[in-house]
Amino acid sequence: MTQIKMNKLIKVILAILFFSCLLDMPYGYYQFVRFAGLVGFAILAYQAHEQSRQTEMIIYGGLALLFQPVFKIALGRQIWNIVDVVFGIGLLISMFMKPKESPR
Repeated sequence: MTQIKMNKLIKVILAILFFSCLLDMPYGYYQFVRFAGLVGFAILAYQAHEQSRQTEMIIYGGLALLFQPVFKIALGRQIWNIVDVVFGIGLLISMFMKPKESPR
């Protein structure tokens, strides 16, 4: 699987997980989504670093920290729902954007 296809697959899976957080799910599901967000965004950050896309690397790294399950950031259900929708839409939109070439 090429790196581009893997990026798109990760983004689609994360978007689906984030959108499903709007449903009434058991607490364990939300913990799973936090862990999946950490792993998915960490992979995206690493791949951005490998391609010398520093801005994307910082964004994905920050999102990995936001979603990490160890030191939870308590934003409340309503704010987390907004965060999930915004990042879900952002991930889907980013699949169709062509990355800028970085100067080397």
